[in-house]
Amino acid sequence: MEESLRKRLEFICEFCKVKSTIINGNLRMIDKTNLTYLEPHRIIINGITFLAFNYSNEIFIENLNNKIKLSELENYLKNI
Repeated sequence: MEESLRKRLEFICEFCKVKSTIINGNLRMIDKTNLTYLEPHRIIINGITFLAFNYSNEIFIENLNNKIKLSELENYLKNI
């Protein structure tokens, strides 16, 4: 995980007084093909899994269909 993304996430969680668990994503290769898949970083906060990619200003909630801007994560955490 990119260091600046990790620091931003840790700062937001510390500000909101919540504990987070960060699981780094990986580059996955699909067997017997030449395809690769970029697995997103997973951030677990209060039982909710957030997905993040390096160099992105968006964070996804539970799946890749629900997204918010990283700057809106603080408000989202305060409302849950």
